[in-house]
Amino acid sequence: MAHIIDMPKLSDTMTVGTLVKWLKPEGAAVKTGDMLAEVETDKATMELESFFDGILLSHFVKAGAQVPIGAALCAIGEKGEKVEAPPAPPPPPKAAIPAAPPPAGAPAPVPAVAPAASFVPPRPASAPGVVSSAAAPATTGVPIAPDRRVRISPLARRLAEEKGIDYSRVAGSGPDGRIVRADILAAEASKSQIPISKSPLSAGPSLLAKGPVQNDELVPVTNMRAAIARRLVESKTQIPHFYVEIEVDAEPLLTLRTQLNSGLEKEGVKLSVNDFILKACAGALRAVPAVNCSWEGDPAGTGIPSIRRHSAAHVAFAVAIDDGLITPVIRDAHLKTLFQISAEVRELAALAKARKLKPEQFTGGTFCVSNLGMMGIERFTAIINPPNAAILAVGASAQKPVVKNDEIAIGQRMSLFLSCDHRVVDGATGARFLAALKELLEKPALLLV
Repeated sequence: MAHIIDMPKLSDTMTVGTLVKWLKPEGAAVKTGDMLAEVETDKATMELESFFDGILLSHFVKAGAQVPIGAALCAIGEKGEKVEAPPAPPPPPKAAIPAAPPPAGAPAPVPAVAPAASFVPPRPASAPGVVSSAAAPATTGVPIAPDRRVRISPLARRLAEEKGIDYSRVAGSGPDGRIVRADILAAEASKSQIPISKSPLSAGPSLLAKGPVQNDELVPVTNMRAAIARRLVESKTQIPHFYVEIEVDAEPLLTLRTQLNSGLEKEGVKLSVNDFILKACAGALRAVPAVNCSWEGDPAGTGIPSIRRHSAAHVAFAVAIDDGLITPVIRDAHLKTLFQISAEVRELAALAKARKLKPEQFTGGTFCVSNLGMMGIERFTAIINPPNAAILAVGASAQKPVVKNDEIAIGQRMSLFLSCDHRVVDGATGARFLAALKELLEKPALLLV
């Protein structure tokens, strides 16, 4: 009897998955542990594993299709076995972002959408160091128009970057012209491929480019962008946010970081400001554990809501990726050294950008840090990532006039904004947390103990 492989639930918030590409064709022999397909969830792109031995009898969905959880994907059985296609799955729900109604008589607004997961900004042919994709040697598949966003699977993008191949010049043979692994391997074999340019203007659209800003089109959102929209609308409408800010003297931290990186360079140590902040947050959560909680509501229907107190500080940090962001989690951060946290951050960030995080690596956080300081942003506020009770927004350190020993001097100051769930955290509690965080960051040697 044939075994039916269904779309699995690969993350806690997943409702549908996109079957990016079949890795095994119909009629292929498969074994337990073989990878059958690439599946894009709302958090990452994962490979679908076979748990049976036999013949892949039939694909029930095409590459590129969105499939609800539990819907049939394929069948594995004995050679020659007949299997009927299951009923067609219902269409996946469309994520919608609530918006205020337009004024009377005004035209209906066009829904705002984000780029698809496999899209990257177009590179204009006029940018220095970039060759127009229209002039690129054609490979099999659908050629890429000069102003069209590049559709590429995460696996193919990672392979192209590893091999130094400019994938904007590769024609895709996958669904709807998507570039897949085979296209990158074929491009590698072609001597006419040009490596990725190191010119700063080639990292994105040129500031001197002419013509339209982008194509005027309606682009379906990815599973990840839909999940971000849904969860953050829920957060902002259901969680009563309030904000507290503090400014810290960043000079001691920056000095210690420079000393450690210089002294341990031969050992490959390269600490970031964010590493210190994550470590300090874990210490501040230990000092003010009321922030390391979450609102449970009344799941038992007793009429008495509950607050969950977490015994461990699982500190998440935001990582920007092509179509949104994801928050990998440093588990038991309160028990780890600064150097352990630094190494784990680098590993998790690399997996996040390759969309290879496992569910246990991005779920279960009890607190979150969003750092835009590395992008030059000095002050901002962040939306709470439920079920956390707070999120820290970290700005860039900047030189400012400060008072030292009753004299005006130049100092390094850094702004920290804490967004709090007022159902769990009161103003005084948030203030105590920031005070503890300030002390640790201004006396960073404590983070090495």
